Amino acid sequence: MKKKFELIVPGGETKVLLHTCCAPCSSAIIECLMQHGITPTIYYSNPNIFPLEEYEIRKNECTRYATSLGLEIIDDDYDHEKWRSEMAGLEDEPERGGRCLKCFKYRLLRTAKYAHEHGFKVITTTLASSRWKSLEQIEEAGKFAATFYPDVTFWAQNWRKGGLSERRLEIIKEYGFYNQRYCGCEFSMRDV
Repeated sequence: MKKKFELIVPGGETKVLLHTCCAPCSSAIIECLMQHGITPTIYYSNPNIFPLEEYEIRKNECTRYATSLGLEIIDDDYDHEKWRSEMAGLEDEPERGGRCLKCFKYRLLRTAKYAHEHGFKVITTTLASSRWKSLEQIEEAGKFAATFYPDVTFWAQNWRKGGLSERRLEIIKEYGFYNQRYCGCEFSMRDV
């Protein structure tokens, strides 16, 4: 990484549950966490991704990267139909609109629940690395999720700074990662 920045994890935790959307978005974040003595457990919760083949490709790339670093990856259930029913009525929302916020809340609530059930005190997400996503929506969704589990804190971190965006591109090339062209759901595919 070219630029370094200090990471201040809530409560000084060294164990973090990292909600991960894909290998390209998570790669530099994971590397940065590890360089700061923080061991992330990867939580792959993305029922929004469509079609199933796309979900599998992204999950396999995340697994390949996590395995290469000796990290644990947890695969949440893929239930796209349930996710679709949760998004009902928001199909025509634009990117960064109400559908994205509801989707973030849905996925981060699942992350917080897993954290609560498995002894993680801090969660964060790689969603905050994408320039296509609203940091405000991600923070709102994370804080919303944490309200259901008082023993879990959402770590709102802007993962776009400190040279991480540049390092991300380098790691994508180094690993030859599949780099998707849309966020994940069929609605974001439509907007590409």
